[in-house]
Amino acid sequence: MDRCSFCGRDKKSVNLLIAGISGHICDSCVEQAYEIIQEESKVRNSFDMKKIKLLKPTEIKDFLDQYVIGQDEAKKYLSVAVYNHYKRLMDVGIAREDDVEIEKSNIILVGETGTGKTLLARTIARLLHVPFSIVDATVFTEAGYVGEDIESILTRLLQAADYNVEAAEKGIVFIDEIDKIARKGDNPSITRDVSGEGVQQGLLKLLEGSVVNVPPQGGRKHPEQKMIPVDTRNILFICGGAFEGIERKIAHRLNTQIVGFNASKTRDMVDRENLLQYIAPQDLRAYGLIPEIIGRLPIITYLDPLDKKALRRILTEPKNAIIKQYIKLFKMDNIKLSFEENVLDYIVDKAIEFKLGARGLRSIVEAIMIDFMFEFPDQNVSEVSVSLEYAKEKVEKINFKRLRAA
Repeated sequence: MDRCSFCGRDKKSVNLLIAGISGHICDSCVEQAYEIIQEESKVRNSFDMKKIKLLKPTEIKDFLDQYVIGQDEAKKYLSVAVYNHYKRLMDVGIAREDDVEIEKSNIILVGETGTGKTLLARTIARLLHVPFSIVDATVFTEAGYVGEDIESILTRLLQAADYNVEAAEKGIVFIDEIDKIARKGDNPSITRDVSGEGVQQGLLKLLEGSVVNVPPQGGRKHPEQKMIPVDTRNILFICGGAFEGIERKIAHRLNTQIVGFNASKTRDMVDRENLLQYIAPQDLRAYGLIPEIIGRLPIITYLDPLDKKALRRILTEPKNAIIKQYIKLFKMDNIKLSFEENVLDYIVDKAIEFKLGARGLRSIVEAIMIDFMFEFPDQNVSEVSVSLEYAKEKVEKINFKRLRAA
């Protein structure tokens, strides 16, 4: 009777017995062998910065330009930060003649919803050669309360690094919706602010650089697991948030600082259509971020609000533009899809009218195309052209309140 050459079990005792030239192996032994190979490869494939090609800031920005329209100021800050992060990693552990140690420069991106903060993070993640993770700050609460612990930020980075601690300690983390953990009021509350200031206090130890014990599977569901120590000194943190209403803080600061005979002239120089370009640390503090957090996010940059021209370009120009995606979807069904030019302008106008931002463009296009996508795969159709009349008919049925909440 045929038996596994490794464990000795016969054919009846296993699910599958694979025959070779001079022996057999069962499915259980195959799985165990695979796990051994995976563990060995983790040990051998240690993280080596020397193998990484250092991209210049202009090269990083050129890559971002292919996927993200506009936002040149934010791209410049982001490209320089990532470039300096790589240089800093290469400098760590090198014997130096001087005593100069390069400190990391964590960044905070401020911009209205739908202007591309998360898209910038996701796009740059494609380019990087270090572990990269994106986390949402809205789920975090102070330790001991319902929600996720701050340490789960590093859990996700470890997962991105395939649990290679050395690689994770040189990674980059993008913390989205950082404004959602702002302090709820200027005065300390009698009750604990467990999802606001409490989270900010917990975030300090990660941003400043310290050894943190990280639960590899998440903290509260598996209390018996062995913790993994992770040093955060060389992890770059990029934070992003909409900070809705911060323009009022900026406007108040600009007005209160303007005194004297030249007050009216100085006021006229302020671009009231884009107050975010004047963002300063004191505005973030007035919004609800504690001074210690602001001090550990030394680089502050902003994203411009999207105008009609920018939204029009976003619709068609990037590599993964929304219109290109729908054309490809229809092409997979052997259908040639086209849009009249005035339809594209109409989509942009609606996105601006209802203040949906770039994220709302897809919602509008989806509402226009849903019937086509439902009906045409079953029909013998080779070409489709979307007219302005058809687009208006479909858009008028949209519940824009639902889109705004999406």
